[in-house]
Amino acid sequence: MIVLGIESSCDETGLALYDGERQQLLADVLHSQIALHAQYGGVVPELASRDHIRRLVPLLEELLAKAGIRQGEGGPQVGAVAYTAGPGLMGALLTGACFAQGLALAWGVPAVPVHHMEGHLLAPMLETPRPSFPFVALLVSGGHTQLMQVEGVGRYQLLGESVDDAAGEAFDKAAKMMGLGYPGGPRVAEWAERGVPQRFRFPRPMVDRPGLEFSFSGLKTFCLTTLERLEREQGSVSEQDKADVAWAFQDAVVDTLFIKCKRALQQTGLKRLVMAGGVSANLALRSRLKEYALKQGIEVFYPRSAFCTDNGAMIALAGWYRLQQPGLKMSTEIVARARWPMADLQA
Repeated sequence: MIVLGIESSCDETGLALYDGERQQLLADVLHSQIALHAQYGGVVPELASRDHIRRLVPLLEELLAKAGIRQGEGGPQVGAVAYTAGPGLMGALLTGACFAQGLALAWGVPAVPVHHMEGHLLAPMLETPRPSFPFVALLVSGGHTQLMQVEGVGRYQLLGESVDDAAGEAFDKAAKMMGLGYPGGPRVAEWAERGVPQRFRFPRPMVDRPGLEFSFSGLKTFCLTTLERLEREQGSVSEQDKADVAWAFQDAVVDTLFIKCKRALQQTGLKRLVMAGGVSANLALRSRLKEYALKQGIEVFYPRSAFCTDNGAMIALAGWYRLQQPGLKMSTEIVARARWPMADLQA
């Protein structure tokens, strides 16, 4: 079965076609709204929703042409439509959900609501080699920082999560403080490459206590007070100062994530780690975990950089997995949930 995946939870409009029988991604297209929101320093929900509406039809036409599919004219056919139903911005979710259900009704195929973070979690399955169950998953993005023990699709045990800001959110806020632009993660990483290591030492939040919870709010505050101190002492913050602060901030976030991943692997006794979400594209984090994996015999999996951020491919894949669920009941109900705990998902 070929599944069309539609992602519209925030500021990317992504569509993809996944052939479940051949376990092959046929085509994917993506439009990013970064340029649209950059002037505001973050995502404006109303603008995001309107842009999804503008992009969905042209992107679908581009995708079908790219895959060589003419729905309703013989040859390969789309057998189901999967869409992001949450969590995310309600208006943005509704644009994708309504579009997906409309297509499903017109084509006479089922529509499958997909959990956005389950899509991220399963995204490494698009790569070769793909991870096998069970594994520990680090889901790290702008809205979520979670460690999960994964026994199978829908069989997730939450090990720990952020009690305040997510790692990606902290990157965005730190970048804004330094005037580096939006989105923050790539900007901080870029500036950190020019930073002087160890000039500043930022704290590693909640690593001095047992458990797998995260907290990045205090780290963000430490970044702000460091910048204010530099301006007070020097009269201004230089470009090199920003690069040095960016290095220290990134190093603290990466070290914190690494320590908690290491602790989760030791706690569960598992030898496989999956990273997913926008921050999993961070090269410093990947390098740190790769070094640990080589020493300890741990397997680390993550999607290609293009599939770390929001995309339609992960939604198509997750939708295909959900369609394999015995006794799955299809509905024409339009599902959109701004908040949706993964604990509510069925195996």
